[in-house]
Amino acid sequence: MDLESVADELYGLRPARFTAVREQRAAQARTAGDRALADRIRALRRPTLAAWASNLLVRAKPEETRSLVALGDGLRQAHRESDGAGLRELGRRQHVLVAALAREAQRLAAEAGERVGDAAREQVEATLHAALADPEAAAEWAAGRLSKALSAPVGFPPAGLAPPGGGAAGHMAAGGGTAARGGAGVAAGGVPARGRAGGDGAAARAGSREAERGRGQEERGRGQEERRRAREEERRAREERRLRAEVARAEEDAARARREADAREGAAAAARKEVRAAERRVREADAGVQELTARLEEARRLREAARGAVRGARERARDAEQEADRAGSRAREAAERAERAAERLR
Repeated sequence: MDLESVADELYGLRPARFTAVREQRAAQARTAGDRALADRIRALRRPTLAAWASNLLVRAKPEETRSLVALGDGLRQAHRESDGAGLRELGRRQHVLVAALAREAQRLAAEAGERVGDAAREQVEATLHAALADPEAAAEWAAGRLSKALSAPVGFPPAGLAPPGGGAAGHMAAGGGTAARGGAGVAAGGVPARGRAGGDGAAARAGSREAERGRGQEERGRGQEERRRAREEERRAREERRLRAEVARAEEDAARARREADAREGAAAAARKEVRAAERRVREADAGVQELTARLEEARRLREAARGAVRGARERARDAEQEADRAGSRAREAAERAERAAERLR
């Protein structure tokens, strides 16, 4: 098991199954002794509905994926080369392809049991526009492992518009120039018509000034729009950096908590081992106490038996002494009778 295969599996699942399967794979990695892989698997983020639908589209429609990436390359090339006709043609293809792919992602999700509403579909379309505008976003989308939808870029030229220098402003400048040159004419018959020429010249100058003001207002409007877009892009970038920092802190906190849990788990395992060893020693001590108790009872029994034997022996000795005394008395009496009988015989 490696991170690539696990990520491919997880981001192909429905969002509802993602977390449970991710925890199973992390547990398997931990059981196999690869804690680093387990931590990296746990760091994988569950995809949003729009991100999952975008991943599903990539996996189910690889040809369409390559077509969109190629279209993005063509759009960027046409914009760099200021190819107005090319931009307009590619822009029409962009609208058709993005709409078709968004519908296809919606259909594939429905077949898989997930309903993609309007909001999620708009996020899928924003992801497709991001892939068209940015090759890095295209590579990220084409990998099929998005955890959240990509944001449509700020500042990429809208499809179908002519490149800089080929738009309405350029045509306006050309018209103004023609009108100014036409004002320096002559009267019929070749006679200079100073009065009319002077009036026409003033009108031409007024028109030129008006055109200049119009171009200035247009340029200021474009400048304000560009500044607004730049501010919006900077705001989005700041928000993304903030969110990424929060994610990094959360992942770091989670990793620290897992390390602490692992350390506590190790300490608990050591404590359980000590408890088992102590319980074994208690059982052995209990067995020794039981054995010693049995031996003590036997010794006490033997002591009581010995004391009884001593008492019996003493009683028998006393009886024997008494019997000996009585026998001695009888012997002395018999001797005395014998002596008295002998005296009578004499």
